[in-house]
Amino acid sequence: MTNEQKEKCHVIIHSSSSAAALAGAGLAQLPFSDSVAIVPIQIAMIITIGAVFGIKLTESASASTLGSATATLVGRGLSQVLAGWIPGFGNILNASTAAGITELIGWSVASNFSRQNQRSTRKN
Repeated sequence: MTNEQKEKCHVIIHSSSSAAALAGAGLAQLPFSDSVAIVPIQIAMIITIGAVFGIKLTESASASTLGSATATLVGRGLSQVLAGWIPGFGNILNASTAAGITELIGWSVASNFSRQNQRSTRKN
């Protein structure tokens, strides 16, 4: 990953994580409602990261989208069960979980797309 690509990914991922945190905090007391807002944020993040690496998201988009939704549901479900319903504390916990999961997904996808990009560049 070049420095320019890393910087672009940094902006995309952190912006998406912030948006996911806001959704997680705002919808903490409504079980699983935050996933409805967070998954589209993560999908848009994945598509935008793909563009940074010049990757057209056909099969990759489908696989990444599925991974994003799965990670979100598992992580959000755990935080909801544990303490998401507690006003104040639950909002902070959900915001932190949403941001952390989105960061993890974003950097994982960026790393994967960077490797794909490097392999295709070597073949040409």
